[in-house]
Amino acid sequence: MGGIVIAGVNSNVGKTTITLGIMKALVKRKLKVQAYKVGPDYIDPAFHTHVTNTYSRNLDSWMLNEETIKYLYHKNLADSDIAIVEGVMGMYDGFSGDSEIGSTAHVSKILNLPVVLVIDGSGIAASAAAIVKGFATFDKKVNIAGVIINKVHGEKHYDILRKAIEKYTDVLCLGYVNKDTSISLESRHLGLVPSDEVDQLDEKINIISQMIEETLDIGKLIDLSVQNNSNYNLKDNKIIDLLISNKNKYKDVKIGVALDKAFNFYYKDNLDLLEYFGAKIKYFSPMSDDELPKDVSLIYFGGGFPEVFAKKLTNNTLMINSIKDAFNKKMPIYAECGGLMYLTGSIKTLNGDIFQMCSIINGKSQMTKRLQRFGYIEVNTTKDSIVGKKNTNFKAHEFHRSIVISDDEKIFDVSKKREFGNRNWLCGYKKKNLLASYSHIHFFNNVNIALNLLENAEKFRKESLED
Repeated sequence: MGGIVIAGVNSNVGKTTITLGIMKALVKRKLKVQAYKVGPDYIDPAFHTHVTNTYSRNLDSWMLNEETIKYLYHKNLADSDIAIVEGVMGMYDGFSGDSEIGSTAHVSKILNLPVVLVIDGSGIAASAAAIVKGFATFDKKVNIAGVIINKVHGEKHYDILRKAIEKYTDVLCLGYVNKDTSISLESRHLGLVPSDEVDQLDEKINIISQMIEETLDIGKLIDLSVQNNSNYNLKDNKIIDLLISNKNKYKDVKIGVALDKAFNFYYKDNLDLLEYFGAKIKYFSPMSDDELPKDVSLIYFGGGFPEVFAKKLTNNTLMINSIKDAFNKKMPIYAECGGLMYLTGSIKTLNGDIFQMCSIINGKSQMTKRLQRFGYIEVNTTKDSIVGKKNTNFKAHEFHRSIVISDDEKIFDVSKKREFGNRNWLCGYKKKNLLASYSHIHFFNNVNIALNLLENAEKFRKESLED
């Protein structure tokens, strides 16, 4: 099994479009592709999943330690032919300007994977060689094995770029992609428009892959993927003991997970972990289902775009009443970001429209033109909750253009370290057995969070049987 990282010199260089085209080309060759995304993003992995028909996984070296990165990579790669890891931002961009943690380069070194660098070829010639050489020599522990040149003005332009790169560097040119705005993927305020909202997505992906197959050497890319891809023994991982000791511990627990166009921001490894510990997941749609699934003892709301589908959510009063009933019975409810907004009294859109929501958390949510929070955070809980005892610590990520205005109790002491001064604030609304916040948590950052959620669910289940 081989693996390769697709990195960019900067954001918006076209690495997602090219990555999807490469994945589709590999699928056409009857290869089983396991996709990964560096960083905390939810939207790009959904595109990967759509193309490969296999769930894409996140590899974030700020939220997860190196051993966990290795574990998740190799565990999920087990039955696949090739791994494609899409990078984040520019290849060396990480947690801060002087730290590699969180960067594509860092993950490539942890996994000992070769890198294919995507550069923008528009408006340059020999300068392309300077760009590639700079990236290749910046950190010699990073193996930049190939380069793909995007936004090229035809084969003659590519030949000029290729000759310069081959003369001044040892990096292999794998080919190019012509400049074509028609294959660009549409964006929204949190990145790309989600895959399930893109019109004629399959047609667009097919066009991208056809273009790539005409001008990229996919065979050489496959050959590169086996370079320096060392074997890894899962039994060597320190996290294994904790997992095995709790395997199937909560086999009687059923979890209701909200999943539709409004709520779909989940790390697949989070859901897998809950199932590994024995829980059974029952998916439901707050937009279209009339009530929560039967016999669940924990509700899990991920993030998403409830503001986009606010009308359908507010019109589904049967589901809102079902959730309120579960809350009043003290069922554990865990919600992140968009899930938090849904549990407030209302959502106000940028157009000024106000849509009534669950009104479990007192107050309201309001969309804003300005980005409110973006980046990595560290959280300490100031009281006991369904994720753990007081002083439970974890790393997380926030990214939202909305605010919640509420006087309800907050138990997350949040800190964000920045090069130009740290910031602190409170979040994490706690009511009965509900906990809702803007924090996106990867459970493998603190596995005990998943265990505590399930322990509270098991307690609720047993108490319900006694009533």
